Amino acid sequence: MASILIIDDDDRLAAPLKAYFERYNLALTSATHPKDGLALLKEKNFELVILDIMLPDQDGFDVCKTIRKHSDIPIVMLTARGEAMDRVVGLELGADDYLAKPFEPRELVARIHNILRRREPSRKTGAVIEFKNLLIDPSRQEVIVNGNKVGITGNEYQLLVLLATAPGEKFSRDEILNKLRGIDAELFSRAVDIQISRLRQKLKPTDYIKTVWGSGYQFVAPEV
Repeated sequence: MASILIIDDDDRLAAPLKAYFERYNLALTSATHPKDGLALLKEKNFELVILDIMLPDQDGFDVCKTIRKHSDIPIVMLTARGEAMDRVVGLELGADDYLAKPFEPRELVARIHNILRRREPSRKTGAVIEFKNLLIDPSRQEVIVNGNKVGITGNEYQLLVLLATAPGEKFSRDEILNKLRGIDAELFSRAVDIQISRLRQKLKPTDYIKTVWGSGYQFVAPEV
């Protein structure tokens, strides 16, 4: 059973959601204050965090930044506003998905299962993808740059694999969105640009992801 943590100050949400999650093999732990939620993350092993934006003392964006300083655990952000800019900020900070309140519990469960599936080691192939100073291990879903493991989210990993397994091929933003359903399609090209930017930062000093002006992106790197 996958362990899920929800940080949301609405204490009326957790109890019915916990009962519902159990039907889908998900164990839910709740915290109504950011400080308590962050403490739980240090004490226990969770596989995903559901994070509300509107929280007491510090908002969900700040909590997301704090989590991302030391963990690549998947994060699904919740908001009562559902504004596109909130989604953009969430993606920029490293959130894996976004859901506006009020939401259908079944949709939240579906998104969680989708994210967890993407993080499972690939069973189709254990072949390592290797370039100079860059190694991608599909069997462990690990990315190594200059011998150092890089903390990477599920969406970023899938995007890197898409590009790195087709060196030189040009991918438009629409093609990337169609292939990587975990990225919020409602944000269109902005979502892709955010993920590319974050990925480039994490892969430094390598510079293998190139912008094809007016078209999209491609992976250009010498093989080992």
